[in-house]
Amino acid sequence: MAESAAEVQKHIRTYLVVFVALGGLTALTVAVSFIHFGTAGNIAVALIIASVKASLVAAVFMHLISEKQFIYGVLSLSAFFFLLLMFVPVLVHDDSTRTKWHPPAPIVETHTVDHVS
Repeated sequence: MAESAAEVQKHIRTYLVVFVALGGLTALTVAVSFIHFGTAGNIAVALIIASVKASLVAAVFMHLISEKQFIYGVLSLSAFFFLLLMFVPVLVHDDSTRTKWHPPAPIVETHTVDHVS
């Protein structure tokens, strides 16, 4: 199955566009990390950007873009797990059976000085 030069150029162009997009999204991740949205907000923004980057890699480099029905199932499953992971901190925070950890009390040493006569 020999491909023509035009088809090869098309694939190379697609790979270069994805490369630039991944670099741009990585720069965006670093830039957004300096903005304070709160702990949950920062995690949510980082996960959204990471999901876009993972989707690009899966679609182009793993050739899933040509698998139309399969990709929708994978994206739905990914969205489900993303939402599940977003709610794990909420579920753990409301856990009433969890015991709180208390650090041990500090050890106070007393020194005695013996006077030698």
